[in-house]
Amino acid sequence: MLLPRVIPTLLLRNTGLVKTVRFKAPVYVGDPRNAVKIFNEREVDELILLDIQATPQRTPIQFDLIREIVTEAFIPIGYGGHITSVEQARQLVKLGIEKIVLGTAAATNPALVGELSRFVGASSTVVCVDYKKNLWSRNEVVMIGGRKGTGQDPLEFAREMERRGAGEIILNSVDRDGMMNGYDLSLLRQVTASLGIPIIACGGAGQLADFRAAVDAGASAAAAGSLFVFHGRHRAVLINYPTRAELRAVFA
Repeated sequence: MLLPRVIPTLLLRNTGLVKTVRFKAPVYVGDPRNAVKIFNEREVDELILLDIQATPQRTPIQFDLIREIVTEAFIPIGYGGHITSVEQARQLVKLGIEKIVLGTAAATNPALVGELSRFVGASSTVVCVDYKKNLWSRNEVVMIGGRKGTGQDPLEFAREMERRGAGEIILNSVDRDGMMNGYDLSLLRQVTASLGIPIIACGGAGQLADFRAAVDAGASAAAAGSLFVFHGRHRAVLINYPTRAELRAVFA
């Protein structure tokens, strides 16, 4: 039985990994190279690596660090963080990155999505749709690490990204980030019903059953951060990943 993908999302800040709550209060959780080694052993489906300070602080992509991380990996890695050009994507692909993840750049320069899709292929062009409730309690796409609203509805934005050439969407709830209280299934259902490309649910996973709920809502894959780096009610740092048997039981 082919299981739905269950994807650890790793947040890079400087040269270390952190975990946030609602995109704030980053807590150090370890060295990215060591984390990748552990996930190798756990035979994860793929990894998503996001540099959360690159765009807000306009820092260059850490190509040397990414090379070291990819060297340790025997699994596909998608990378996002201040990617603003096809040339940067070209360098990342040369290092072994298999998926290019756009966030802020997709909102500020939508044409880049099409350019990347033509260069690396639609299946390797991923748009991360970060969104949260605004003052009027409406979902709004945000950018620059959640610091600025775009005024765009996430469903309509995701549709535009598909038209532009994105082959996959990460639907990421800022309000649920790190809360471990389940995915935003309502919006997930709307987006998966309206688009014809794979949707990765992200933001809020707190137990294995949440992965099944996301897939039942139409997601092609489920991503999580806190669930894979914390253990127990005191949130002790422990890199972990369910066994194949556990995942089979979840999706049975």
